[in-house]
Amino acid sequence: MSECQPCRDFETTITSWQPEAESECWDPDSTNLAHAPEWYTVFQKAYGHKPLYFMAKSNSGETAWLPAFLIRRPIVGPVITSMPFLDKGGPCGSSQHLTRSLLQKLIAEAKGVGARFVEIRSDLPLELGVQADQEKVNLVMPLGSDDEHLWKGLDAKVRNQVRKAMRSGLNVEIGGLEKLVDFYKIFCVNMRDLGSPVHSFEFFREILAAFEERAKVALVYQQKTCIGGLIALKYNTTLAVPWASCLRKHFKLCPNMILYWETIRYACQTGFENFDFGRSSRDGGTYRFKRQWGAEEEPLYWYTIPINKGNVNQLSNSSPGGKMLSNVWSHLPLRLTRVVGPQIRKYLTQ
Repeated sequence: MSECQPCRDFETTITSWQPEAESECWDPDSTNLAHAPEWYTVFQKAYGHKPLYFMAKSNSGETAWLPAFLIRRPIVGPVITSMPFLDKGGPCGSSQHLTRSLLQKLIAEAKGVGARFVEIRSDLPLELGVQADQEKVNLVMPLGSDDEHLWKGLDAKVRNQVRKAMRSGLNVEIGGLEKLVDFYKIFCVNMRDLGSPVHSFEFFREILAAFEERAKVALVYQQKTCIGGLIALKYNTTLAVPWASCLRKHFKLCPNMILYWETIRYACQTGFENFDFGRSSRDGGTYRFKRQWGAEEEPLYWYTIPINKGNVNQLSNSSPGGKMLSNVWSHLPLRLTRVVGPQIRKYLTQ
């Protein structure tokens, strides 16, 4: 009996591949920031993590792809994540059949390397047989072409806080790699105070080098002293801010308000349609900060797929053990956290 045409159309070939912007599978209009091809080299160069990028193609010509990284963690064992250190990830493609094939391939890879579990961070629901964690949401602000109109549409409290920062003499400068040192100094202090290990300087340097003109560093100054900053990355019609910090001792001057406003204004003036504030836990402090600008919720679907027997629960800041460690870390000398922090942070996928 000859094979029917629909069956032949669903035959799938899966191969490993290295993403490139001009690839037939790379569709910038249908991807999120985690699908940007730059991450393929960034995570390898900064932390030595192994990329597991797979492309699936059907006989009918449909394609899909899935980016992920193997992180070989000492003592606790390896984990595979799509995508580590970012809000999103998961498969890219319109075919559910190809998507399932890619996810099955990734799970098979995890079994082969003895990973305890696979993490999939998606902006779409997936059929994985496990329930998604939807505690966190992405917050995105629609922009217009007129920053004056955008300003008038902001809540009066937000405008007043931005004005307060201006009256306090704060100003914002937007640049590139030349501003990374000042940003990192602030970021290290803030991460220590929050009780969280900091990313390495090389991590951010590799990001700026890879994204080139699509990466910007915005810094807020009190006279000539830097008191806060953020890193913004361009993708599609969106400007995203994955990392931001301001020194707490200057909060009364509202540096974060003018920092974000000037970056939002820059995004509006340069033709972006959306401003992506990044993820937050619903109703948390950063969630409320982002919502006050008019940012809207976008759901996130974070899956943890167990591979081997055992507890897959990860240590978090909300767990008793995580709170204790966070408190201890926040009291360590800054110099020590700058040295030790990156050696820990590269294994923490969130």
